[in-house]
Amino acid sequence: MKIDVVTLFPQMLDGFLSESMMGRARSNGLVDIRVHNLRNWAKGKHKQVDDRPFGGGAGMVLMPEPIFDAMESLADGGACHRVYLAPDGEPLSPRLAQSLADKDHIVFFSGHYEGIDERAREKLFDQEISIGDYVLTNGTLAAAVVIDCLCRFLPGFLGEEKSLTSESFEGSLLDFPQYTRPAMFRDMPIPEELLSGNHAEIDRWRQRKREEKTRERRPDLLED
Repeated sequence: MKIDVVTLFPQMLDGFLSESMMGRARSNGLVDIRVHNLRNWAKGKHKQVDDRPFGGGAGMVLMPEPIFDAMESLADGGACHRVYLAPDGEPLSPRLAQSLADKDHIVFFSGHYEGIDERAREKLFDQEISIGDYVLTNGTLAAAVVIDCLCRFLPGFLGEEKSLTSESFEGSLLDFPQYTRPAMFRDMPIPEELLSGNHAEIDRWRQRKREEKTRERRPDLLED
């Protein structure tokens, strides 16, 4: 899979892309991720990419020309899937991430300031994605979150594919509690069911705990 990211702050992604499973996936050739500075497509001595909005108002808006030039330059003749990270986009979910993992080439665009010229939003992007109901200083961290989420669905990324089916939000339920050795720590024992060796009983306990946690913390997930 090939992923391009266009941002004003490429160094924000350095650690994320070189560490842990993401770093291994890149080293193994499972995913090819390249980060580009939007100013590479800016014109003029000062490489300006933003300007004041028509109609007035606070802040600056990213200009259409460098955005169009960047996205068209990376578009692979139109074969890629183009995504804009925006707080008013489609909410990120496991289902959405899995659909992105089926793409061969994705180009993510990270906005900044007060956003981007609406003409770019209307003409350039196949999808707009939000990682939550809040606003970040720019979309670079949001792009990292989406990339991390979708890469978990790439075959071979996790190593143990079973973990995809036993984590939070699978089947609209939150994850069950996890314990490790020692079985007794500071007078706190682990649940007896986990010591039983009975896998059917353990599965029932985990399912029950998932349902209990979901009802307590995210009852909206259980609504029809």
